[in-house]
Amino acid sequence: MAKKAKAITPGAWINQIFAAGQVNQGNVVRRSMHDVAKYASPQALEAAVKAKGYHMALIGNQYVIVCNPNGAIQIVC
Repeated sequence: MAKKAKAITPGAWINQIFAAGQVNQGNVVRRSMHDVAKYASPQALEAAVKAKGYHMALIGNQYVIVCNPNGAIQIVC
């Protein structure tokens, strides 16, 4: 008999995003709108991004988080 997967809390799911290796290097991480709505909420993700001083954009169906609090964002084209 297979074990049932544990449900993850919204806060824990968001914490996993920021535990990714890309975050520590100041890079970009992305999550689909579907997954954000399923596992947390757009408002909770936005609050976490703001608390860390990062930037977030909605591009297509993806939330793109720029994990560099020290740099400005410039859209080139």
